Amino acid sequence: MLLEREKSLQQLDDLANAAEDRRGSIALVAGEAGIGKTTLLEEMRHRISHSCDVFWGGCEALATPRPLGPIHDMAPALGSRIEALLAESSQPTELFDAILHRIERSDKTAVLVFEDVHWADHATLDFLKFIGRRASMLRMLLILSFRSDEIVNDHPFAQILADLPDAYTHQIEIEPLSAKGVKTLGASSGYKDEELFEITGGNPFFVTELLAWRDSARGSVPASVKDAVASRLNRLAPAERDFLETISVIPGSVSPGILEPLFGDNGETLAMACVGRSFLMRGVNGSLRFRHELARLATLARLSGIQKKDRHARVLAAMQKNEVEHSFDRLVHHAAGAMDGKRVLEFAPAAAAKAAAVGAHREAAAHLGTAIRFINEAEPGIAATLYEDWAYEAGLALQISDEVIEARRHAVTLWRALGRIDKVGNNLRWLSRLHWYRGEAAEATHFADEAVRVLESTEPSEERAMAYSLRSQLHMLNNRMEEAVEWGQRALKLAEEFDNAEVKIHSLNNIGTALIFRGNAEGIKQMNESLELALESGFHEHAARVYTNLSENAVDFKNFDLAERIISEGIAFDTHHDLDSWTHYLVGRLAQLRMDQGRLRDAETIADGVLKLEKPTLLMQLPALIVLARVRTRFGSPDAHELASQALQNSMATDEVQYIIPARLTLIEAAWLNDTPDKAAEHFDSLLRINKAELHRWNTADMVIWATRLNFEMPRSFASDLPPPHAAEFEGDFSKAAKTWQKLSVPYAAALAQLQSRDAADEVAIARAIKALDKMEASAAVAKARKIAAKLGIASKMPRARRGPYKSARNHPLGLTKREQDILKLVANGASNRDISARLKRSPRTIEHHVSSVLAKLNVANRMEAMLRVQNEPWLLPD
Repeated sequence: MLLEREKSLQQLDDLANAAEDRRGSIALVAGEAGIGKTTLLEEMRHRISHSCDVFWGGCEALATPRPLGPIHDMAPALGSRIEALLAESSQPTELFDAILHRIERSDKTAVLVFEDVHWADHATLDFLKFIGRRASMLRMLLILSFRSDEIVNDHPFAQILADLPDAYTHQIEIEPLSAKGVKTLGASSGYKDEELFEITGGNPFFVTELLAWRDSARGSVPASVKDAVASRLNRLAPAERDFLETISVIPGSVSPGILEPLFGDNGETLAMACVGRSFLMRGVNGSLRFRHELARLATLARLSGIQKKDRHARVLAAMQKNEVEHSFDRLVHHAAGAMDGKRVLEFAPAAAAKAAAVGAHREAAAHLGTAIRFINEAEPGIAATLYEDWAYEAGLALQISDEVIEARRHAVTLWRALGRIDKVGNNLRWLSRLHWYRGEAAEATHFADEAVRVLESTEPSEERAMAYSLRSQLHMLNNRMEEAVEWGQRALKLAEEFDNAEVKIHSLNNIGTALIFRGNAEGIKQMNESLELALESGFHEHAARVYTNLSENAVDFKNFDLAERIISEGIAFDTHHDLDSWTHYLVGRLAQLRMDQGRLRDAETIADGVLKLEKPTLLMQLPALIVLARVRTRFGSPDAHELASQALQNSMATDEVQYIIPARLTLIEAAWLNDTPDKAAEHFDSLLRINKAELHRWNTADMVIWATRLNFEMPRSFASDLPPPHAAEFEGDFSKAAKTWQKLSVPYAAALAQLQSRDAADEVAIARAIKALDKMEASAAVAKARKIAAKLGIASKMPRARRGPYKSARNHPLGLTKREQDILKLVANGASNRDISARLKRSPRTIEHHVSSVLAKLNVANRMEAMLRVQNEPWLLPD
């Protein structure tokens, strides 16, 4: 009997009907354990099964969940292609795309039900993020059920909830039954209505357990589900009770094939008896499961530690006797429960490998962590491998903690004792990498040097090649470009000798980046080759790294045509492959480009959008933070100093000059704008402590020019080989400097060059600078310019101060017209061309042209990718 759920069912029906018109959505069905989520969804399936394709999968409460468990459940219905990809442990991107195409090709609305996602594995969560972000463009309803009281802030599913688009995500909270509903359910039970409601709190499962218990004697009513189940179990025959207690150690479904090896000929008879007594339910494939997970846990709680160990051992033995192939996840679960170290060490690494293959790195780390509990039973070589494999998976899925570092150190010690110098060197290289990720530059350099020293003491290897490439990268990141090229070429030579594509991609990127930051255009060739190889080999993050490094160079060196193309292509690539952190970093570079182009409000909008995103890493938001601090400084905003100080603090944490220099220059510019030159001194002193060899010519030139403006003495060697606009200003030809900046399309720098004149005869240039700065809304710079004019006695000849905000229409950061912005908003909400035509009262042909223009300006291939960009970059649709 389904009571008081009509409103929730109607919500689900409405969402399924809307999906018919390709207005897909996500339903979050939440509530406490036993509240009736599954019963509700089963009723919904019954109602819509004739008109929709329903795909159903559940997450199970294994100690370490099976990767993609719900999709394994759905696979037979999704088709042979999906089953084959799962069997092959294919790459997640290939599997996810195949499921997406299966949904797109269907003639019916697809309803995907994922039950109990509070137990979901990492790979399943990745899929939910992937499909959830695309839902509004699909003929699909995605239903996720979970226990709302278990999703706390640090729960993995909490981040997925934050990533789901609000516009088409609907929360359906399942409430307890009312007193009236409990009365209806318990009619003729012998209980007093108030008593039944008071004890159960309206939880339907508890109500049904009490009704099954059927004892109305006051004072002996069970106080909990656990007590009710225990009381019912006590009244069973010993064989039935043992049957239920034994299978209670098996989360989720119980395969019918295990009954005979576990219970002999009586297995099926006992199962039928327990089904008849409403303890168990039969699935469509003959599998068994407890009527609710609460009932299983209540049964399991009756067992002592020794009894649980014995039951796990019995189940494990039965699984190994049974000819049916069992998942490694279940084998590990029971081997660990039986405290069978030999079996754990056999099964856990295999389970971890399968998990890692499909991107479930958290589950891989958990399986390896289980094996490490039995590390004393492992041979030294196996123990060393477990430590390094766990460190790798935990570093990807969790965080680079002290425990991860310590595991690598354990591996080094064990491999050294075994005389495996190659393994020692490889783990030292990883220690360098881990310390670099943690912002510990000195330790990163130390271990990189150690890795090279150790690996050079043995035969050439792929490990040595990657150690060389890592050494190259560290030099490159610290602007030691000659050393970066040298070590990169060493790595490249070994990579080609061993035919290692990844090392080749990595080293080409390092070499190319080092060359272009030293003004050598040959580096573009290496970077293009690195990009082509990365795309060809499916190394998406390496490809993202090429886009990132090349865009940084193009912006810093004022090659704005290249910057526009690379940033646009890179953001589109990162968005398509759900590389969110890389996307945010590149969007920060786009903000820097707009700032340099004098589009300060656009730069502010873009940078602020990145900083408002949920949980970006320090490194990935740093370019945006530096830009926001600088544009707010130019606006004269109250929070400018706080932002600039935070940008410097975060930059110092990285110990990388590419961030430290612009962060300090922001504070130096603020000192000039505010006529507080003393505040700039500490920043100049710090910049001068950087080895000049680690600076590229454009940031060196910026340091020289700001020092000149603030009368700070710089070594003469810094002024050699300045770019043309800096050289002109340094030589006192401010007009030439301004014109050169204008040719490079850097109007703010051009205006500041014009303000350096201290001759009243230059009043036209200063007036022109004020007009340009006023148009950019750079209020702090305008105020500075007017002070300069006043000192020269020409204040009255300057343009009048503007009243109110700047009137002329601002351009969209990507050049979308107002009409195109309206259309993009509708596209992002899932509207078809026909819908947009009707809404805006324009012909379908006109709308088609507008949509094509929008897609071209966003550099995306289709509407779905446009929608994903809007989700990642909310600034694309200004309020």
